[in-house]
Amino acid sequence: MSTSDEGSVPADTREDIMEATFRALSEHGYSALRMRDIGEEMEMTRQVIHYHYDGKRDLMSSFLEYIIDQYEGSVEVDGSAPPREELEARVHQCLFGPGFEEFSHWDRMKVYHELFTHAQNDEEHREIFNEHYGRIRGSITEVVEDGIERGVFRDTDPERAGQLITDIIHAARGRKLSLGHDDAPEQAWRSIDEFVVDSLLAVDADGPDTVESDA
Repeated sequence: MSTSDEGSVPADTREDIMEATFRALSEHGYSALRMRDIGEEMEMTRQVIHYHYDGKRDLMSSFLEYIIDQYEGSVEVDGSAPPREELEARVHQCLFGPGFEEFSHWDRMKVYHELFTHAQNDEEHREIFNEHYGRIRGSITEVVEDGIERGVFRDTDPERAGQLITDIIHAARGRKLSLGHDDAPEQAWRSIDEFVVDSLLAVDADGPDTVESDA
């Protein structure tokens, strides 16, 4: 089957396969990963994987969508929150992530970024990453647009603002994971707040929509 038929995989079975894939990837890395490595991480027979997925590439595409769904589904923002508060909540979630019962946000981001580095040679994976990137950038852009309409943010190009913030987030995560700079997310958080969000504020913005950062 292909990832377009994902709905035909029972939810419990898919979760077992995906979590086993995560454990195997964490141990062996993408290049050395074999289907049997994933099977060894499961209580079910390895044949279940082959029944639902047409090889390693198909399974990796499904796994990539799985961890992105986990990531995006964890973003919880109060729809009635003021624009600055909502923007800061989204940035914080992107930089520090949600909590997981098994393996941390950064354990999962490590696997995510390893697949990201291979996307340059895989058109399907590149498309999945591009869609995910577009959704993150779009959600931030929408908040900026809302802030402009409500007079909280100054009149500026919301798409360029969303692009800049998203790129800073990605760079900080990559610096932590690839270079071992553990303070990169915190530095990015403070820099976005001071040099980007503060600069977006309208000069005369005050009242209930203006929220001071406590970062």
